[in-house]
Amino acid sequence: MKNLALVIALAAVLLGANSVFIVREAEVGVLFQLGRIVRTDIGPGLHFKLPLVQDVRRFDQRIKTLDSQPERYLTSEKKDVNVDFFAKWRISEVGRYYTTTSGDELQAMQRLTPILKEGLRNQINQRTLQETVSDARSSMTATLVKAANEGSKNLGIEIIDVRIKRIDLPDEVSNSVYERMRAERSRVANELRSQGTEASETISSNADRERAVILAEADRDAQRIRGEGDAQAAEIYATAYGRDPEFYAFHRSLESYRTAFRDGQGVLVLDPESEFFDYFNGSDRAGQ
Repeated sequence: MKNLALVIALAAVLLGANSVFIVREAEVGVLFQLGRIVRTDIGPGLHFKLPLVQDVRRFDQRIKTLDSQPERYLTSEKKDVNVDFFAKWRISEVGRYYTTTSGDELQAMQRLTPILKEGLRNQINQRTLQETVSDARSSMTATLVKAANEGSKNLGIEIIDVRIKRIDLPDEVSNSVYERMRAERSRVANELRSQGTEASETISSNADRERAVILAEADRDAQRIRGEGDAQAAEIYATAYGRDPEFYAFHRSLESYRTAFRDGQGVLVLDPESEFFDYFNGSDRAGQ
């Protein structure tokens, strides 16, 4: 009897525990009876169910994030752009959400992603590249949210917001743009460099010409001044030596001696009676 009572008590405890469930804040409970949904509006708190017959599943109603990989889209100008976006969504009708996705969040995002991408593609197809960039965070996203909600209504999902993170040109287009920019900058640099070289050569040639002119004028003035000086010196010498011709002859002989015997090793082969030695050997002329 004791064992039977213990078994009955244990069964009662298990049945009691299986008949109580708790729905937490930000969750909604769905009650199933023999696999069929009987309630979808069970709010937070302590609730009861029939053990072994009824079952309950809880779904998080907080806002979730769908982060998409960048994908290529075509503008109205037939220009490719890579768009990276994310979306905020939550469960709006838990019964329909469970029916269409089996309550699997990953499956829900897999079904929601094509809807968002198709809506984004339609919006970009209607806009030029400039309009796409300028409207990316304003009217385009508002229109996209409205269109996406129409498509996700059957999934029991509500799109709260869609935000575009980046809009880029494809790599090959970006590389082409960069190459054109680099070529243009190189062309401008070469043009400026050639203009600088031309200006440098012009300045150098002008400087060389001015230098040649200045040197020629200086040499001309120097020759003129030197000639005037030599003429004036010759005039002074002529005047001075004209007063005493004999002294002039004596002075010139001394200059000749000095020049001939300057290094102390000179050898002269001359007639001793030559006029060169008139003032050297103490002749009567030297004495005079």
